Amino acid sequence: MRKAEYFSKDFDWDELRVQVENDPSFSYHLLPFQPNPISISLVDEAHYAAAGSHAWNAFHHRHASGKFFKERRYLLEEFPELVNYKDNSKVLEVGCGNGSTVLPILRGNENIIVYACDCSNEALERVKETVYACNKVSFEHRFHPFCCDFSVTAFPTWLACNPCQENITQTQQLCFSDGRGKSQKNLNDSYSLSESRCCIGGVDFVTLIFTLSALPLHRMPESIKECFSVLKPGGLLFFRDYGLYDMSMLRFEMDKRVGFREYMRSDGTRSYFFCLDTVRNLFVGAGFTELELEYCCVKSVNRRNGKSMRRVWVHGKFQKPV
Repeated sequence: MRKAEYFSKDFDWDELRVQVENDPSFSYHLLPFQPNPISISLVDEAHYAAAGSHAWNAFHHRHASGKFFKERRYLLEEFPELVNYKDNSKVLEVGCGNGSTVLPILRGNENIIVYACDCSNEALERVKETVYACNKVSFEHRFHPFCCDFSVTAFPTWLACNPCQENITQTQQLCFSDGRGKSQKNLNDSYSLSESRCCIGGVDFVTLIFTLSALPLHRMPESIKECFSVLKPGGLLFFRDYGLYDMSMLRFEMDKRVGFREYMRSDGTRSYFFCLDTVRNLFVGAGFTELELEYCCVKSVNRRNGKSMRRVWVHGKFQKPV
C-alpha cells in the first residue's frame, strides 16, 4: 500500500488569528468569561465525574457502529519513537476511546506493550472489540485496557511498578477469559492487593491524543502531574489536541461557552481549545521539559458541500527529566 502524504502546514496560524479576531461574528469567542460564583465542593466533584462518564458512555454508544473514528496512522510519523523504540517499551494511552490510537501503535511496533485507559466503560468495550477483531494473538498479549478517569483518580500504582507489570498478563487472562473483552471484574480492583510502594515511574511513553481538551481547565494541572508520575525518568509524553481557532471552535454558539475557550456540546461532552502558551505552562508547570510544541494547520475540503475547512491542532512532545 502506498504511503499517504502527510501535511501539517497548509496555512499560517497567525494569518488565521488575524482573520478571526477581526471578524465581528466571532467576537464572543474572545470575550472574558464570568462563571457563576459557585464553589466546587466534594459533592460537585463527584457529580462532575459521574456526569462526565455518563456523557462519554452515551457518546461511544451512539457511535458504536460505522466508521466514526479512523486509525490515526499519522501519529507514527508525528511521534516516530513509538515505532523506533525496540526494547519491549511500554506506552500508556490515556483516553483511548475506541482504539483509533491504540491500533496503529500495536501495528507499528511489535515490541511495544500498550496500557489503555478511559473513563468510559462503553469506550473500553469498543476498543476491546476493535483490537480483538484483528485476530492477532500478539495484539491481545500486548494490549491491557482498564477503566480510569485520570482527572479525578490516581493511576493504579502497578503502572509504575515493574514487579506488578510482570503479573498483569495473568490477571488479564482471568479478567478477559472469553478472549473477547468481556470483563468479569475491574482490572484496578484485581491489582489492589499487589500494589507496592517501590515505584519510581514505569512506562516509557504516555500518549494524550485529543483527551486533555475533554477536561475542565482547572483539572488539567493535576491530571498532567498524574501522567508525569507514571513515566520513567527520560520518558516521553506525546500530545495532540484541539488548537485555538480550529474550525470546530468557531462553530460553537455563544450559549455553549462554559469557560474561556471552553465549550460544552449538546451531548454533555466538553472541549477546550489550546494556544501554545497554555500548553507550555501546563506541562512545564508539571515538571516536564518541552521538546516540541507547534500548531498543525491542515486544510481539507468537505466532500458533501465542497467547503474548505481549516483545522488547527497542537502538537507537543515533552520529556520527564532524567
